[in-house]
Amino acid sequence: MNLAKRFSLTASVSTAVLMLSIPAHAETSGQKIYTQGGASPAAMACAACHGANGMGTASAGFPRLAGLPAGYMSKQIEDFRSGKRANGVMQPIAVALGDAEVDAVATYMAGMSPGAASTALDPTGPVTSAVEKIVKQGDWSRNIPACVACHGEGNTGVGSSFPPLMGQSGVYLAAQLNAWRSGTRKNDPNDLMGHVARSLSDTEVKDIATYFDSLNGEASQ
Repeated sequence: MNLAKRFSLTASVSTAVLMLSIPAHAETSGQKIYTQGGASPAAMACAACHGANGMGTASAGFPRLAGLPAGYMSKQIEDFRSGKRANGVMQPIAVALGDAEVDAVATYMAGMSPGAASTALDPTGPVTSAVEKIVKQGDWSRNIPACVACHGEGNTGVGSSFPPLMGQSGVYLAAQLNAWRSGTRKNDPNDLMGHVARSLSDTEVKDIATYFDSLNGEASQ
């Protein structure tokens, strides 16, 4: 084999090895950020608040991250950076993460198991309460769409814009509805959630959060 052919073969093998190593490296990097933190000391480990399994800490209102779409998670981190979503804990962490770190950890979290809800939500089933009507049918007299129309009936959400409500704690859900009401969270498409939250009463906010919390399996408690 002449020198030119040998060089070409070596280069091809090296390129193939590099390409094969990229996904594994990205996964390892995302896992390291999640469990140990980012390159900056200010980029704290996600697991410290959201749990080793990504299912959150219900009593403290730290949400489940496991299984949420990578695109949704990347957007939330960017919105914490910009102030569209205000949170004293998350904003400095988001600012401290580099763009590549955001992509890596978002991809890692999307691949984590979201667990399973213990109670199935049937949007076509009977409506037995006022809160269940909002969840399954909405209230068009106030231009409130059904929760399941956008967020889906399972625990995986719909696309990158609408996260799941099942699998999140009632403490977290109530906090987010109140954040939209107060304007400290304003990162939803066309102010959809801002309008919905402002149209709900205090009692309805509490009841909706409690309703979804009641559907959660033990893994998300």
